[in-house]
Amino acid sequence: MALVTALLMLLVTAPASSGQRAGREPAQAADQVLTWTAGDDITKYTSAPATAVAGKTTIVFENSTATGNTTGMPHTLTFDVSDPEYNHDVTLNILANPGDDQGGRHTAEVTLTPGRYRYFCTMPGHEPMQGILVVTGGGGGEDTTPPETSVTLSGDKDPDGAYIGTATATVTASDTGSGVKGIEFALDDGPFTPYTAPVVVHEAGTHTLRYRATDTAGNTAPEKSVGFRVVAPPTGDTTPPETSAKVEGSKNSDGAYIGTATVTVTATDTGSGVRRVEYSVDGGPYLAYTAPVVVDRVGRHTVAHRATDTAGNTSAAKAASFTVAEGGGVPAPPCPEWDERLTVIVGTVGTGIPNRVTRNRCTINELIEDEKDWSSHALFLKHVRNVTGTLLEDGVVDEREHDTINEAAGRSGIGAPGQHQGYRHLFDGTRKSFERWEHVGGGAFGLDEDDSTITSSATTPGMGMLWFPARTYDDFSVRLQFRDDAPGDANANSGVFVRFPRVHDHPEEPRPEWVAITYGHEVQILDRPDGDPYKTGSVYGFDRVGLGGAGITPKGTWNDYEIRVVGQHYTVHRNGVLINEFENTGGQVFSPPRADDPGTDGRRYASGYIGLQVHGTTDVISYRNIRIQEL
Repeated sequence: MALVTALLMLLVTAPASSGQRAGREPAQAADQVLTWTAGDDITKYTSAPATAVAGKTTIVFENSTATGNTTGMPHTLTFDVSDPEYNHDVTLNILANPGDDQGGRHTAEVTLTPGRYRYFCTMPGHEPMQGILVVTGGGGGEDTTPPETSVTLSGDKDPDGAYIGTATATVTASDTGSGVKGIEFALDDGPFTPYTAPVVVHEAGTHTLRYRATDTAGNTAPEKSVGFRVVAPPTGDTTPPETSAKVEGSKNSDGAYIGTATVTVTATDTGSGVRRVEYSVDGGPYLAYTAPVVVDRVGRHTVAHRATDTAGNTSAAKAASFTVAEGGGVPAPPCPEWDERLTVIVGTVGTGIPNRVTRNRCTINELIEDEKDWSSHALFLKHVRNVTGTLLEDGVVDEREHDTINEAAGRSGIGAPGQHQGYRHLFDGTRKSFERWEHVGGGAFGLDEDDSTITSSATTPGMGMLWFPARTYDDFSVRLQFRDDAPGDANANSGVFVRFPRVHDHPEEPRPEWVAITYGHEVQILDRPDGDPYKTGSVYGFDRVGLGGAGITPKGTWNDYEIRVVGQHYTVHRNGVLINEFENTGGQVFSPPRADDPGTDGRRYASGYIGLQVHGTTDVISYRNIRIQEL
């Protein structure tokens, strides 16, 4: 009780902040109301908003019997103003409990600005109660543009243009800003519902399909609609075919398919006979089924299937869901590149279009081949037109997506003078490429040729580095994949060293691995929720990215990582998303302070080497497909 009283006195007597005005109810209308609630749980808020828009805001924090507090437990809602990663222009610290003079319900007036706010509870033992509020809008380059949407109708038509038996509507959306959050559709006078797969309409009559999409920033596209008519098949056969799917492959102890799952679809029809069988992977467009479908991308998948008979009857879609686990090696199809980013990106130009797996099991990005050498821009554009033309014919993309990808190719400049050289492999999974690297310091990396990876040792102690001593690089983009393989519940600590001088016979640092640490920049890899505050994407010691901005993925997941250095400007992308930018200006001091560290003044080289950090035996990390492009 003494602690609660002391906190209450502190809150009452603290000077008012220009960003906050507390009280029972707001004195004037705000642009929005954001509500947090708490109860008996000391590990999380009962409810909390995830996003907001910039502007005047009423904050409501309620910790009362109505929100589930049966013990009188006090909680605070506090905004972090000490961490430079987050906005610190709102000083908010509200203490509430069911027995206070407002019954546990408090309000405050604040003005939010674009960016991220970290909030938490300051009560001892309540540290897990925390979260991130993402604020968009208000200018400053924030995403205020809604997604682009389109629909494609398919099915057999009669001479009047009506669909015979069945019409299928495939809705697509793309967003080059914050990304598509979800698509919704409504059929005729029905309500809007989430779109997860192509919409199949069997009922005869005239129909209207309405559709819209919302991005992560909260922008909703204007509602669009398409009209069509379905007529009954002209014969007496009104019974659609029957379909079934069989999933085969080797399974692990969790029931996941190891490396590859093969889906075989069969269809039968006792009437007019089967005319066409189709399948859809993970909610994508329906494609013609001509052979068993091989799925070899790691993750959870759903293969939908249906069939149409000669009379025009189309069966209701059925689905088979399964999980593919890591099985070793690169993807089985001969894809020209490896690119599993979520959306189609041509060079550095994003399209927002889903990076779908195509008929030959390569992704759209892999077929575009924006990492290879192109002798001219015109040749690259011709290649992209050919690729997207085939994808349009196959139904993988619609006309809007086809045009958007080609426009992105035109803006990319790939193949133009100064942009004709593609990426070169520094490590391609072979022993020959691995032997071009040199290890210094403690720890070790081992090669797994079957898996085309290098993995840090779980038995050789110490911190060290695997570096590429063949040559230095000036301006460059280095791309690789990494996977956190730390044992148990731990998370691996590693990083990519760039722009450091030669590590042997350095005049001021006799330890080779410390030459990279002291005179280069480490771009951090660390997804651990506690401990070191420099998380994945940080430029270690100088520019911190917290957990909320690191784009973390589940352990054991392969992540695309790109580090681009032009002059003294550093950018870091994870899985196609920009997570950090850093300007390596002089005069910046390493933080936390380290004896004899030269700061950025000692790290402003115009060229340097590339290296990979091994941190220790519990920080097991794997890398693969390491390549570099000179800019």
